[in-house]
Amino acid sequence: MMLTQSEKLTYSSQLDVPGFGESEQLALKNSTALVTRVGGLGGSVALSLAAAGIGKLILAHAGNLREDDLNRQILMSRDHIGQSRVQCAAQTLKRFNSDIEVVAIDENVNDMNIIKLAHDADIIFGCAPLFEERFILNEIAIRDKKKLIDCAMYSMEGQVMPILPGITPCLKCIYPEEPLHWKRRFPVLGAVSALVAQVGVIEGIKLLCDFDNASLGKLVIIDASSMDIRKIKLIPKREDCMACG
Repeated sequence: MMLTQSEKLTYSSQLDVPGFGESEQLALKNSTALVTRVGGLGGSVALSLAAAGIGKLILAHAGNLREDDLNRQILMSRDHIGQSRVQCAAQTLKRFNSDIEVVAIDENVNDMNIIKLAHDADIIFGCAPLFEERFILNEIAIRDKKKLIDCAMYSMEGQVMPILPGITPCLKCIYPEEPLHWKRRFPVLGAVSALVAQVGVIEGIKLLCDFDNASLGKLVIIDASSMDIRKIKLIPKREDCMACG
């Protein structure tokens, strides 16, 4: 599958980025990404992947849009309140880039559906707020050797962890157990969600295209209060890890 003349024109600006050429754009076109949740993080991830020219998006998110979602869920509008989040997101993305394929699944990730959801994915973007889902994504990435970008945020802070099974530490190497203080509802400034999402997308594109230097073996920490972005070198893959050891 090659780039069409229309695609070359559409993506001409990013094709001018040093080190990113037609072969990298073609790698994106031939890739499938699973994005779990399409809220503040996942919606921004999906939109930027669509803009970059990913070939196929699989979106998984249960439930209908609420009014208190609107400060961050950029793929939906007030007119969509009460409607399926993921279906609204898919419609927006298809209008935004009609060249990509978008599959919408009205389910959150769980032990029963993850094998099917992740089967066709070349990369997984974990944007779920709960560690239960994040651990499930971590396990399927290890089992099926899938690239995983784990994204998380809280208030004015966020973190991104690229995971390459067999090479980098996995999520459970860093968090053997779910943190007791972690709760479902937490403070969210939509712009912070979007900022963390963009860092995640950049790291994902690096992995998909073998482009530039991915932050493998590192945790990217974003502090929007101080506008500080730093990388923490992680411990080596733990031999006693319950997931990847």
